[in-house]
Amino acid sequence: MKKEELKYLQRLAELYPTIAQTATEIINLQSILNLPKGTEHFLTDLHGEYEAFSHVLRNGSGAIRRKIDDVFGHTLSTADKKSIATLIYYPKEKMELVKKEEEDMENWYKITLYRLIEICKTVASKYTRSKVRKALPSQFAYVIEELITEKKEVMDKEDYYDSIVTTIIDIRKAEDFIIAMAELIQRLVIDHLHVLGDIYDRGPAPHFIMDKLMGYHSLDIQWGNHDIVWMGAAAGQLSCIATIVRISARYGNLDILEDGYGINLLPLATFSMTTYRDDPCTCFKIKGTGSESQEEAKLNMQMHKAISIIQFKLEGQLIARRPSFQMDDRRLLHRIDYERGVLKMNGKEYPLLDTNFPTIDPKNPYALSPEEADVMERLQSAFVKCEKMQQHMMLLLNKGSLYKVFNGNLMYHGCVPLNADGSLKEALVYDKTYKGRELYAALEVYVRKGFFAQDPDEKKKGEDIMWYIWCGANSPLFGKDKMATFERYFLAEKETHKEAKNPYYKFLEEPEIMDRILLEFGLSGDEVHIINGHMPVHHTSGESPVKCGGKVLVIDGGFSRAYQKETGIAGYTLIYNSFGLLLSAHEPFTTTEAAVQEEADIISKRVAVKLTQRRKLVGDTDTGSVLKERIEELKQLLQAYRDGVIIEKI
Repeated sequence: MKKEELKYLQRLAELYPTIAQTATEIINLQSILNLPKGTEHFLTDLHGEYEAFSHVLRNGSGAIRRKIDDVFGHTLSTADKKSIATLIYYPKEKMELVKKEEEDMENWYKITLYRLIEICKTVASKYTRSKVRKALPSQFAYVIEELITEKKEVMDKEDYYDSIVTTIIDIRKAEDFIIAMAELIQRLVIDHLHVLGDIYDRGPAPHFIMDKLMGYHSLDIQWGNHDIVWMGAAAGQLSCIATIVRISARYGNLDILEDGYGINLLPLATFSMTTYRDDPCTCFKIKGTGSESQEEAKLNMQMHKAISIIQFKLEGQLIARRPSFQMDDRRLLHRIDYERGVLKMNGKEYPLLDTNFPTIDPKNPYALSPEEADVMERLQSAFVKCEKMQQHMMLLLNKGSLYKVFNGNLMYHGCVPLNADGSLKEALVYDKTYKGRELYAALEVYVRKGFFAQDPDEKKKGEDIMWYIWCGANSPLFGKDKMATFERYFLAEKETHKEAKNPYYKFLEEPEIMDRILLEFGLSGDEVHIINGHMPVHHTSGESPVKCGGKVLVIDGGFSRAYQKETGIAGYTLIYNSFGLLLSAHEPFTTTEAAVQEEADIISKRVAVKLTQRRKLVGDTDTGSVLKERIEELKQLLQAYRDGVIIEKI
């Protein structure tokens, strides 16, 4: 035995100091390998739509309703099944309604508890007792374990379980117990959650989504470009800060910053009111609810214009500072003839829809005015010092990455940049070129440097790369040749608004190219997939989220209300359980109140993307591979004990 192997086994022996303990652990791990694989849940492009996200999380994209059908079959009516499903999703709210209508609550408690116990037994059956035990709420852990565990030694099981249920009701703990059981069922139905990016922007409550994710039991996140720009802002990058303030203003969501994160926007508001007092700001209308007063709407439009001009200036400075970004075509302020009110671009002149630029010096158009600089200095301080925002960004850093390979699935938000011929496109990241997997790795290193690097220059590079990932032509999270923000505000000509997609999207139905991408990330075979977010699937026009014969799944279908007229649905979600891949297309979510009072679950159309011929076990997963390695190591330790190479500590 080599010295390194012996040293490792000696370390392992500290965890398993006897033959008996080593053998027991081998048996435990081997038994886990033969359990059904846990259910994975895939969501993407949430865009701040907390209520819809929360509901899909609660119902497991229909997984809970399917478990109810499995348990009760035709023994319960459809109405009863809907009722028990709503109770599991919203136990507190549902019981408040029941108490107003139900005359015999004691009988309702008893019936409900028995139903929940049966469902809980089913959802717990695919896990070890140890894993279930860890998921149990501490207050009722022992009682729940008794109720969901078959006890062969008890002769009269009916009386045994009935006595427990009756006692729960008698001591007035039924409601607390029902809440605990409902939350446990939600917890056990989904083993692991994948979020494929764009938690932020457009919708009203991304901070609530982040709060929810912070407490989720098993999670990974693939960053979207909208997440990256928030990360850059939290790191103090000025262009990123201006961008997210502008987007929040554009969608009428400045309260996310003010109320959600405690960012003081008064300096920006004061500056905007003074500078654009007599400006109608018609190019900067708000895409909100329209419920605000006329004065509020006017101020919001002024703030929208003020931060937009600041953003264009800061971006121009950044592009000049980082020539390796190769984005000089996005510096437009110096191409304006301010006297004539036209933009000179691509050999043409375009009249501007708005020519009032009181803070721009035509001789030095990218310089912030003293007042603008003061606004940004205050915003930067507020973002960097916001404790809640920093906590949320740490979750993105700790649980997130630019891509993930897990159980045969390659997950990312945007695209793998390709050339027109389908080959991997090289991108310059400061002084080196990268492509494919190496490009993702290089960019991610710089993202983390933007938060943690001790060298000020490297930290600044990391901060700036986050802005590049947000909107750069070779960014894998953006996937277009430009972000035409300026043109959309100031130019009427639609030709200038066009953002050409990376060739990647043209090749989504090409097996050879998709296989090449999968191989680049270490995957091959018939049971591997690319799971992709970022680009909304136009359901109403007949577009399918299933591409390349099922090899590629594009699951952005429009969680964001802003996209739903375009997509025709309210998002796709994906379930990967032991039977295969199941895709669901969801109808728009109404409100939580309707979900509780009217038992209005999200209506979903389920599509079986790929069912397995043999039920997948833990042993077939990445976790199973790790467990198999551990078993082999333990077997070596067992042999070392028996050979006398290592002595038991009895």
